[in-house]
Amino acid sequence: MSESSSEPDRSPDRTGDPPEMSPAAPRGYTRRELARHDGSDPALPVLIAHGGRVYDVTRSYPWARGTHWGDHRAGRDLTGQFDPVIHGVEMLDRIPCVGVLCA
Repeated sequence: MSESSSEPDRSPDRTGDPPEMSPAAPRGYTRRELARHDGSDPALPVLIAHGGRVYDVTRSYPWARGTHWGDHRAGRDLTGQFDPVIHGVEMLDRIPCVGVLCA
């Protein structure tokens, strides 16, 4: 097989850097749109915002039904609301970033 016809490298990113959004223009969410993604509509993904970015927490067990262990509600901007004693914003490194929060 020639070099030009070889399969692309599909090895996982091992840099330890947080996942980045696609280089295409990120989807913008207004606060009103974000509020619709609070877990009350099973047809919509469950979203949170932090630091100007919007994250899809639909598949995260602690966010089942739009609440995080009863302490936080989805569909909101949670910037500054994480308790670093429990866990900090590093947990967002494991959550898909799906857009940005518009002013």
